[in-house]
Formats: sequence, structure tokens, C-alpha cells
Amino acid sequence: MKRLNKIFSISLSIVMLLSLFACGNNSSSIKKITLASGGTSGTYYGFSGAIASRLNEVLNNDMRINVVSTGASKINAQMVDTNDAQIAIIQNDVMDYAYKATDMFAGDEPMTTFSAIASVYPESIQIIANKSITSIEQLKGKKVSVGDQGSGTEFNAKQILEAYGMDIETDIVKNNQSFADSCDGLKNGILDAAFITAGHPTVAVTELATNFDFNILPIDSAHAEKLMSKYKFYATVNIEKDTYSVLTSDVPTVAVMATFIANNNLDEDTVYKFTKALFDEKANIIHQKAALLDNATAIQGISIPFHKGAEKYYREQGILN
Repeated sequence: MKRLNKIFSISLSIVMLLSLFACGNNSSSIKKITLASGGTSGTYYGFSGAIASRLNEVLNNDMRINVVSTGASKINAQMVDTNDAQIAIIQNDVMDYAYKATDMFAGDEPMTTFSAIASVYPESIQIIANKSITSIEQLKGKKVSVGDQGSGTEFNAKQILEAYGMDIETDIVKNNQSFADSCDGLKNGILDAAFITAGHPTVAVTELATNFDFNILPIDSAHAEKLMSKYKFYATVNIEKDTYSVLTSDVPTVAVMATFIANNNLDEDTVYKFTKALFDEKANIIHQKAALLDNATAIQGISIPFHKGAEKYYREQGILN
């Protein structure tokens, strides 16, 4: 009997060791991904967190995504470049600047260490102005906030004014203010207009609309085409009339796209599974921006190469040739 118990004990020990070995192998095969997002109160952070939560459930044998809060697009490009993050969400115009070493990355080495996964939702250029201003042409000589200094919004303002034949430094009285301060400045008469680049509705603009009447200036099709012919990362969108209480009709404008990028060293299979699950699980991602996920439009506004894993997915879907 003692001999039998001893044999049983040895057998059980071997089974446990084999189980531990198997678990260890399984655990080590799970790809650990850091996803760079944005500030904790911003859309990037919440949206990325909702995606990670769902994908960690359905891809739990393949990857574990950890979302980190960051200073958003510019820092995210730098983090993916250095592989401190393997995936990031970023404005596609900032992605273009980093990849080509232009604008806010002028003087740096081009960041060709990353590639695109998908455009996920538009970040509209909302040009809000007091009621006396009805067109972009009327901004000449006016006090205009163009977002924080060196921000993506400032470069958007520069490019749009350029399309209308204006120079951001000489044809307007340029102010660099945050979105919230820009809305306060418009309300208090300190500013005549402000550029805001963000997914609409934008909280600061929604709050302004509760007690102040203003216009959102349209970008007509001719100027939008002129802009997009030079800057491939723009897309046309409408700000629907029910977005803000002050609107009586849709407002045509342009947008940059919130876009996922990946470090080129992240393997093809992992990026393929991430991309596929992103769209397959759309209905189960608990965030309002998830409704805008669409693989048919995910290639819009992409001015850099796709990651091989994302490219494989789009070819399977017949979206890329």
C-alpha cells in the first residue's frame, strides 16, 4: 500500500510539473502589447481602453493589450518609434509628419519604424466663429485661436488658411489657446474665431452652445479638394445639424483621422488578429466611437505603408488589391 501511495504521489508530481510547464509555455506565447493612447479624460484613452477590454477577452490566448495614458499623437509616434509602445492611436496628419520628418517633426530623422493599421474615426476641423463671421475668408485680420502652440490643430489651421490664400502669421491675429480657453475667449469677445480639431461633438463646443450662439464655418468642396490634393491625410466630412444646438443645417468641413499604427517589429500574425478583431468585434466594443469602425473606410487618409498584418486582412476582405 505504501509503495502504491508512493507511486501515486510521484505520478501526481509529474502531472503537476507537466501542467506547470504547459502553462508556462502558453503564457510565454501570449504577446504583450503596450498601446499608447492619450490623456485620461480624452477620447483616445477611453476608446483604446474599450477596444483593449474586448480584444483581451476574445484574443486572450494570443495577446494581452495594456493601454497607457500619454500626451497623445506626437508622443505616441515617438513611443512607437522607440518600441516603448507597440501600437498607438494617433492623428493621421501627425503620423504623416513623423514619417516624413515635416512640420512639427521638421529637422528630425524620418520615423519609418512604424506602419498603419486602420483609420478608425474622423477628427473634424471645427472652425467656430462669432455670428458676424460667416466664411473663412472673413477671418482675415481677426483674432483667431489656432490651438496650442505646435499642436496638430495649429498645423491644420495653417494648411486650411493657406488653401484660402491666407498666411497664419500675417493675415490673422494668431492666438494659441486650448479648446476650453478658445471657447471662453469667443464667448467673452476676446476672440473672433477658433480652430478645434476633435471628434464631434466636442465637449467644450457643446458647453459653449448651451449659452452662446455662434457659427461653424464651412469648408466648401473646391477648397477641400485643393487642400486634399496637397495633403493626402484629409477627408471630407459633415458636422450634422443635430451635433450642436446652434446649428440649423449640416456644415461641410474636412477631418483628419484617428488612426492606429504599429511598430514594424510587431509580427504579422499579431497585427492581423488585432485588425480583424477590431472590426469583427465592433458591436461588442462599449464606446460611442465604436459605431464608426468600418473596414471599408479604414484605409482612407492613410499616407504611409500599411503593416503587413493589416494589409493581409484588407486583401482578404477585398478592400486592397
